[in-house]
Amino acid sequence: MSLMSIDTNDIAALARGCAVLGTGGGGDVRTGSLAAVRAIREHGPVPLTRLADLDDDALVVPLSGIGAPTVSHEMIHGEDEPRRIVEEIERIFGRRPSAIMSSEIGGANGVAPVAWAAQLGVPLLDADGMGRAFPEVQMVSMYVAGLPADLVVMSDVAGNVVTIRPVDGLWSERLARAVCVASGSHALMADYVLTAGRARGAVIEGTVTSALEIGRATEGAADPLQALQDRLGAARLITGKLTDVERRTTGGFVRGTATIEGTGDDRGRRLALELQNENLVAKEDGRTLAMVPDLITVVDTETAAAVQTEGLRYGQRVTVLAWSCDPLWRTPKGLETAGPAAFGYDLDYVPVEELMARA
Repeated sequence: MSLMSIDTNDIAALARGCAVLGTGGGGDVRTGSLAAVRAIREHGPVPLTRLADLDDDALVVPLSGIGAPTVSHEMIHGEDEPRRIVEEIERIFGRRPSAIMSSEIGGANGVAPVAWAAQLGVPLLDADGMGRAFPEVQMVSMYVAGLPADLVVMSDVAGNVVTIRPVDGLWSERLARAVCVASGSHALMADYVLTAGRARGAVIEGTVTSALEIGRATEGAADPLQALQDRLGAARLITGKLTDVERRTTGGFVRGTATIEGTGDDRGRRLALELQNENLVAKEDGRTLAMVPDLITVVDTETAAAVQTEGLRYGQRVTVLAWSCDPLWRTPKGLETAGPAAFGYDLDYVPVEELMARA
């Protein structure tokens, strides 16, 4: 039984919500939105199903784009990549998938699975593996839950299909990233292909409907920024303008730093955002205000529309919001996987609500 169907009139709200949850990464939602609208018009609305509605042996295929978001503008996935991946999975498992799942609900990787599900004629699962966006393959709830990363299937715009049998999640990142770089720093990937029975307790449920609700929170609001902040339960770190953006693409990632100088009540303040596809750490005068795995998102101050890392430009008037992650990421294994130390920061994780209480 499907929970609901996603139609063309849902895509704008879904895209806004996914952009916010992307914390700067996951790819630009515009390309995913266009693909989703086109696919729905061609193939019909996409059923959104819950994990509870699937049999234990139903096959769930998590799909996502992997690589540098800046490259995804020029190397846009078509219908062939998901089809090739699913054909390979059918060859391996001997049956069709029962659902497609977004590996990460953030950014284009939260919206594009609607298109892939429509093209493949299967439902979309109301769940994902992050509850946000993260840059590395092993940074998913399935890895934290201890599931083996024993199959990765990748395809690129050139038509290549690569099947990887990694020994663990860390090797899945190393090998998939190498294939991604060889493919021009952008490819489509299925990882942690699993049954619904194994997915129970190992994925973050309800994230597609949550993204839709976040996207709808600002519709018609007199103060979109406040409406979004209230919906997220977020702290407002700073409101100001972007005065410096340093960004580079290396090793299949976008890395860099963005600087925001405060305006209005925040005049005289300066916030530095450290980036690796996503916004990882927010600091002011050497003091940390928020850090991964909690969510940090840059939004347009007037419209509350999220600004991805590749869209940051000098002079933009922005507000930086931060809020708490899914509890899974605050477990010891979650912090080991995607806490500040996992990205090379010499920081002990402190929840954003505690950091803001000290401010």
